[in-house]
Amino acid sequence: MFAPRWKKESKLLYKGARKFLNYKRDLLEEEKVKSIEEARSKLLEAIKAGDRDKVKEAEKVVTKACEGALPRYRRPNALEENIEVFFVAIVIALGIRAYFLQPFRIPTGSMRPTLNGIIGHKLDKDKFPAFPVKAWQAVTGGRKYIYKPLSGEEDRYIRTHPYRKDPQGAPMPYIEQRQKWQFFTETTIHFEDGVVKLKAPRSALENMGALDKEHLKHNLDGSRWWLVPNTIVSGYTTSGDLVLVDKVSYNFRRPRRGEVFVFDTRGIKGIQQRSDNPQGAGSHYIKRLVGVPGDKLRVVGSDLYINDQPAGEKKIRQVMRGEGPHQGWPGYQLAAGEGRAGWQRFLDDPGDVLALKSRKDQLEGGMGSIEATLRREYAAMGDNTRNSLDSRYWGQVREYNLVGPALFSLWPLSSGHWGLIK
Repeated sequence: MFAPRWKKESKLLYKGARKFLNYKRDLLEEEKVKSIEEARSKLLEAIKAGDRDKVKEAEKVVTKACEGALPRYRRPNALEENIEVFFVAIVIALGIRAYFLQPFRIPTGSMRPTLNGIIGHKLDKDKFPAFPVKAWQAVTGGRKYIYKPLSGEEDRYIRTHPYRKDPQGAPMPYIEQRQKWQFFTETTIHFEDGVVKLKAPRSALENMGALDKEHLKHNLDGSRWWLVPNTIVSGYTTSGDLVLVDKVSYNFRRPRRGEVFVFDTRGIKGIQQRSDNPQGAGSHYIKRLVGVPGDKLRVVGSDLYINDQPAGEKKIRQVMRGEGPHQGWPGYQLAAGEGRAGWQRFLDDPGDVLALKSRKDQLEGGMGSIEATLRREYAAMGDNTRNSLDSRYWGQVREYNLVGPALFSLWPLSSGHWGLIK
């Protein structure tokens, strides 16, 4: 207790060298072990003798023996360090994406004016701006210019889909839309003489002078489809909003009516069976949550009725009354038959009711507790219901499909939506 400081420090070094041997013995050569043990013995003798000078010399020997026992550490070069940092950053980003925040790009206009999808604009090629302007527009607004002739001076025929047909049994044109890496939407046209891929959704291409009723034709029985002569895609697309989705909240609270949320489409047959449709069979959808388990929904005029009462949530009321940012928009609408052939349509009449099962309903029907919880049902509608394929067409969203509420609109900066999503 009253020993001098130098002696206490020497004893700590003696014990530290013993721990070093215990931890590293399996990695050390026999000669190195023997050298360290001899150095420790000399240090202990010096401590017992009380000779401070001999203790200092013995300390140096012990330290040198321990430091020289293991192979010399080689510091990685700059390239190795950067690669290591890069892979660590990827692992961290993937962890955040898997458990906390996941980015999604919105491909369609079903949530306008709250959020934008990819919008096509027709523009002649000779009016395209210079490259520096294109680059600036791409960075700030996600604008992308596209020019692509799809047919020459004669009709160009499109292959019919190998297994998809319309409700009347007529073949469908082989035009596919799919998302790549959750960020990019691509449309592929399978012509009889080749394949054309366009980096834009089908709805945008229709606005840009192709794949619309004026250019895409078929004969009476639908057995042949073609593009009329001189069909050209010419114009630009503005990027859909890039949103961050909160994947944590639904682990601690119930989903709430009125919030914008993201869900996957597993098990939603109405979506999976319509992958030929511009909004069909995407891996994830973003809509407004308008119904929770136990609700009964009806569309009357432009109003959404929940349990026989007009919806009271602020954001839903703004949509149906055309208030705030929704001023001038038509509110909620019944499912329409035009352009929606083949969809089941759950709400296409003022008397139709979309009922959402709760956990209590499932338990009374004989399901297990866990399965009943996962199968609780929700309803989703786009704010732009005249251009939204939602629960009016394919029904309910189950609990196991939920990803989380949309939290933040990150990009593009010029969309006017940057910030928290309401």
